[in-house]
Amino acid sequence: MNASHRPVHGAGLGLRRAFIAAAVEQSAPQVSFWEVAPENWIGVGGRWGRMFRAMTERHPFVCHGLSLSIGAPTPLDEGFIRRVKDFLDTHGIQIYTEHLSYCSDDGQLYDLMPIPFTEEAVHHVAARVRRVQDILERRIALENVSYYAAPGQEMREIDFINAVLAEADCDLLLDLNNIYVNSINHGYDPVEFLEGLPTERVRYGHIAGHRVEAPDLRVDTHGADVIDPVWALLAHAYRRCGVFPTLLERDFNIPPLPALAHEVAHIAEVQRRHAPTLERQAVHGRA
Repeated sequence: MNASHRPVHGAGLGLRRAFIAAAVEQSAPQVSFWEVAPENWIGVGGRWGRMFRAMTERHPFVCHGLSLSIGAPTPLDEGFIRRVKDFLDTHGIQIYTEHLSYCSDDGQLYDLMPIPFTEEAVHHVAARVRRVQDILERRIALENVSYYAAPGQEMREIDFINAVLAEADCDLLLDLNNIYVNSINHGYDPVEFLEGLPTERVRYGHIAGHRVEAPDLRVDTHGADVIDPVWALLAHAYRRCGVFPTLLERDFNIPPLPALAHEVAHIAEVQRRHAPTLERQAVHGRA
């Protein structure tokens, strides 16, 4: 995907209530764009709503959802999807992404569950994605997720992801930490996996930290600093795909905003090293 067709550029950060007041009051020039889960902000008013509106009026935003449950066996919640559309329209947000997983059945499961890697699941998910895109009047992007078991597996993970993206004709939210975590937990080469993904569908990227449980087990927590092998995988992704917008996720053990901004600045530095000279101004320019 050409940089000129992306509504956000550079290095981003997930906005959290723990530091939104600091973000409103202090400029964070290292952060080129922000990300929120719409579920956390739809219908929020009062002081929190005013601070959030102040941010969306001043900065580019993307949305990364938590409860679309794109792979669930139950019908899509089209009322919820329409509320998401209203939220995106109200705040002028063009990009909506979700997880290639599911989180509900007859009720909320409060976790991201792995979709069986089967042809039947490909068709099921792709049809639901097309319906979501019709309602939102936007292309969406699906994130390659971390998972710890693969029930009913008939296809390789990489083949499943590629089949869903192709049949649904949607984009990819490329999570480098998830590739690394899965490569340890499921015993594959992360670079080879990355090489198998469709570069033309990458909308933007995620990078995050994780927890080491055992030599052969990593847990995707978003609660620690990004480690060197994940930084190296990000650099390889830029070499293969070109520089794409990339966002730091931090959900637990959240440090003060200046510390997070320092890690975001490291993303920007990796981007500068890999951006062709003629593209640097467009990719890293400040409005």
